[in-house]
Amino acid sequence: MTNTHLPSSLGGAVDLSALAARRDQAAAAPAERPAGAPGVIVDIGDADFGQIVELSSSVPVIIDIWAEWCGPCKQLSPVLERLIEGYGGRLVLAKVDADRNPQLVQAFNAQSIPTVAAVIGGRPAPLFTGALPEEQVKDVLEQVLAFAEQQGITGRIPVGGDAAEQEPQPEPLPPLHQEAYDAIDAGDLDSAIAAFEKAIAQNPRDSDAIAGLAQVRLLARLRGHSADDIRAAAATQPHDVEAQLLAADLDLSGGHVEDAFLRLLDLMAALTGDEKQNVRLRLLDHFEIVGLDDPRVHAARKRLTTLLY
Repeated sequence: MTNTHLPSSLGGAVDLSALAARRDQAAAAPAERPAGAPGVIVDIGDADFGQIVELSSSVPVIIDIWAEWCGPCKQLSPVLERLIEGYGGRLVLAKVDADRNPQLVQAFNAQSIPTVAAVIGGRPAPLFTGALPEEQVKDVLEQVLAFAEQQGITGRIPVGGDAAEQEPQPEPLPPLHQEAYDAIDAGDLDSAIAAFEKAIAQNPRDSDAIAGLAQVRLLARLRGHSADDIRAAAATQPHDVEAQLLAADLDLSGGHVEDAFLRLLDLMAALTGDEKQNVRLRLLDHFEIVGLDDPRVHAARKRLTTLLY
């Protein structure tokens, strides 16, 4: 089901220039590039979204929120890439992996994926959800450009071989991290888990591996389950710990951070013994995924402390 909003909705949009509480991501997936690098298609994360907001003051930025497991995303993303490359630098496509960037998912209120939005002059607007036909996608992009022109935003970024040659090269990832990301790209979550676990065994303070392991474990737990089935089980079995844990995982994967934390904290308050410990461990995993500096994590930690003592 699609839900299209034309760029005129920008009139009531919220300015994202002051977007705060970005997660510190020292390492990124191999395919990611700095948002300020030349090129019309870039991968962005929670930590570098400020660069996209700044870029949007000179050229409209289209946001594509996707996930590796999302079938419609695999239909839509190539269409977006092909169309935006055809505009010769008048548009930029910023791709957001929903599984790795929960703050951006929440910032754009992405209730489902794929979700496509625009940022023009630091201000966001929803465009559509779901995989639209190419002609409809092109029509939306044309309307974005028309609206941007009304706002005086008519820039163009460099494209072509010269820009590619000037692009800074990212620092290589540690070997086990690279092995894990390669496994994720191949859909082999078990091997990714094993690689991250080995990295942590070698360096128990490897915060990137700890966060990566928590993310991949969440994906592995959701594998093979539909969102509808998870929601139905949680609703009909409110006292089933595993059903509630899986529903919290689903909440977090969709960017509903507060919902995930509240579900687990309320569940923990009603439990004792080993079951309570299992919920605590799941919360700690969720804290790693969201980012330990996130204010929502700080608030949840305070309540968790009261429930433990």
